[in-house]
Amino acid sequence: MAANQKLQIAIAGLGFGADFVPIYRDHPNVESVILCDKDEKRLHAVADRFGIDRRVRDVEDVIAAPDIDAVHLCTGIPDHAAQSLAVLRSGKHCACAVPMATSLDDLSSIVAEQRKSGLNYMMMETGVYTRQFLYAKALRDQGDFGRIQFLRGAYYQDHDNLPYYWAGMPPMWYATHVVGPMLAIAETRAVKVHCFGSGVMREELHQQYGNPWPVETSIFQLDKPNLSAEVTRVMFHSARPYIESFTVYGENACYEWQMEDEPPLLFRATPVVVGQARQFSAERPAPPDRADLLPAEIASYTQRFIHTDAKRNLSYELGGGHHGSHPHLVNEFVRSVIEHRLPWPDAVRSADITAAGICAHTSAMHDGAEVNVPRFDQDTHR
Repeated sequence: MAANQKLQIAIAGLGFGADFVPIYRDHPNVESVILCDKDEKRLHAVADRFGIDRRVRDVEDVIAAPDIDAVHLCTGIPDHAAQSLAVLRSGKHCACAVPMATSLDDLSSIVAEQRKSGLNYMMMETGVYTRQFLYAKALRDQGDFGRIQFLRGAYYQDHDNLPYYWAGMPPMWYATHVVGPMLAIAETRAVKVHCFGSGVMREELHQQYGNPWPVETSIFQLDKPNLSAEVTRVMFHSARPYIESFTVYGENACYEWQMEDEPPLLFRATPVVVGQARQFSAERPAPPDRADLLPAEIASYTQRFIHTDAKRNLSYELGGGHHGSHPHLVNEFVRSVIEHRLPWPDAVRSADITAAGICAHTSAMHDGAEVNVPRFDQDTHR
């Protein structure tokens, strides 16, 4: 495709998916947006809100449509794998909300189909495009950390009273928001994991998945010499407000993002001199907004603002989703298609991130037994 080529992109699932509608609509390489939702009332409400004419109720009709170039799936987790495969097999590029799938076989099938089709698959992982992550990545690229010695992440969110498929879900199945940033910062994959469950969960929450744990915590060995990472995921029965966090422990600097609404902490230490104590400093740098990385037409969506549509006399809040990550995700997916290159994360990297959590839950269900995480770059799991 030429650099000025424009795509026709469908968004399926307009709960979370509604946040992406104006970003695609305004992207300079998107010709038109097609909206899909089985809830007719929601479909028309979102389409009216953003001025989208083409509306479809059945995702199968979107997948079958010959003039659509790509589909962004924001549907329920149980549908992700089958719908991603159907999109790729229909000749369309596929973006999909997290997680990519909930079984290793489904991950492997999506990777294989992406290879076979030559089309793009991208798991839309917000955690690797937040301001906090992009700032940590810049510190790494500048060499500020020195050697990375350890990584840690935690994700707390109460999932009671959400759609049916959340009830009792194994916590580590939905840990990509913290696993993703750590693997991306370390530029590696998880090799093996030990994981333990913790806490007591209501009996009815055990039924759907056979999972007894509201909390799971894991230690991963990474595919780099002498490097490991710790992840804790909490989904039920913990009195802690929402937080996604990660920490990078380097020999020269340590970056801690531990509070959702506070700037991260950055610790620095003087160089090691034998026989001398190191001196430490601490600061709270506000991660800069990276709208400069985006086309001007969608740059404002890194920040929340009130948009007023005088014609319909409606005001609504837009932008800033998941710490400014949403327009970066859209731009990466669209530009990767236009530029004939793999997106970040591509199918293999998406599978690496997701498989780590799947294997962690398997370990927790076997009293913390060691579980190897399969490779996907060589298609060795099949």
